[in-house]
Amino acid sequence: MTELLLGLDAGNTVVKAVLFDRSGRVVGKAARDGRSSKPEPGHVEREIGELWDNAGEVIAACLRDAGAKGSDVAAIGTAGHGNGLYLLDKQGGPLLGIQSLDTRAAELAAEWRADGTADTLYPLCLQKPWPSQTATLLAWVKRNRPEIYERAGTAFLCKDALTFMLTGQRVSDYSDMSGCGLMRLPERDYDTELLAAYGLTDARARLPPLVQSDAVAGTVTEEAARRTGLAVGTPVAAGFFDIIASSVGAGAAEPGQAAIVVGTWGINQIILDRPLVDERIFHACTWRPDRYVAVESSATSAVNLEWFVHEILGDHGPEAFARCNELVASVQPSADSPLFHPFLYGSGPEPMARAAFLGVAGWHGRAEMLHALYEGVVFEHRRHIDRLRANGVSFDRAVLSGGGSRSTAWCQMFADGIGVPVTVAECEETGALGAAIAAGVAAGLFRDIEAGVAQMVRPKRSFVPICQDRTLSDARYRLYADLATTLAAQWQRYRSEVA
Repeated sequence: MTELLLGLDAGNTVVKAVLFDRSGRVVGKAARDGRSSKPEPGHVEREIGELWDNAGEVIAACLRDAGAKGSDVAAIGTAGHGNGLYLLDKQGGPLLGIQSLDTRAAELAAEWRADGTADTLYPLCLQKPWPSQTATLLAWVKRNRPEIYERAGTAFLCKDALTFMLTGQRVSDYSDMSGCGLMRLPERDYDTELLAAYGLTDARARLPPLVQSDAVAGTVTEEAARRTGLAVGTPVAAGFFDIIASSVGAGAAEPGQAAIVVGTWGINQIILDRPLVDERIFHACTWRPDRYVAVESSATSAVNLEWFVHEILGDHGPEAFARCNELVASVQPSADSPLFHPFLYGSGPEPMARAAFLGVAGWHGRAEMLHALYEGVVFEHRRHIDRLRANGVSFDRAVLSGGGSRSTAWCQMFADGIGVPVTVAECEETGALGAAIAAGVAAGLFRDIEAGVAQMVRPKRSFVPICQDRTLSDARYRLYADLATTLAAQWQRYRSEVA
């Protein structure tokens, strides 16, 4: 057991630790829910100290579950939700953790769109500012919480906070820093002109050194070893932005491959060997010089089902989600079926849009409402994918990961909705597996990421489109998209009237 690889995956809620052997088999795992706080409307935060406590506990629990010792672990890799903002003070203490569901900077992002700042930024970093973007949040903190900004010693991302907890090293990797708008592309480096456009010239000293995702960022410290049960000196890879980790862990790591994540965020990404330059695409990121990703995404995916189960059904746990899948599978969609816009946390085009059930009639029940929710999530993924396709990007299959990929009903709806076969990997914890593959490269167990994927990733299920007549589904999609555009404009007008 001397070549086990540990992958850590920290989302907006759950922190997971998964231990793999070199074949990709799970030998132990543990997870813990974290707490988010919402101190003001639009603010979604977490305590970094609690994140560290939870990570330490799940690592120790994972080792116990595997019956393994810390010395059995060859290397560790981290993955975490992208964007948001994690600040340490100058002494390395936790200062502020903002999650990627936060919308406090919506007005600042709108201001920059209106005054031309967004147009200045796009050619530099291949994305425009948006509310949860790290760069935009850092500028918001500088403007609105100057006392916190002055105390900040390091600004980085969720998985970087875990790497710091394990190694004491304040570093980040290229995938996270390119994905959060703080790196110039295709130069792949921090840039004075870019920071100046954000009004963050003085933030350069707060940005950590960059380390390749599959390179060693540091080693486990004595304090981290006491907290986790890991062995002192175990190498820790710099790790991945979680959407890249999930893509790698699902088997998509080479140009031309597509990966869809059905999680808190709906991620739709195509891997390329060079950046795609088009302002209609949400953003780009890179993890090595010959690997770029064109990304279309928004917080409009399986988070809607979590909300429905918790808040509407008053339920929780795997059994509740299994019942939802059974209800959805019982519905035969028709022209009379209701629609759902999955905008609990805004939409891509309009951050202040809100979710809505539309076309609900007295004879519709939970099954029809849930089917509308599943369908609405697929439709919003399709809207993102259509923007990628409109820019000449094509693919003939996709890998599907995230919590939603555990639902066979949802997977089939994705295959039908986007019109290509979709594959789900054998390992459900694709984010942790992607991080573990990076750790394997860092430890010298694999030549590169592709070799790690070939050895550790296997498909489990495939779904091919079975809808022979797309007339109804295409008509419902067009209605969905038209209403989404109309309602976004109405929300914007309404807010301007009551402001």
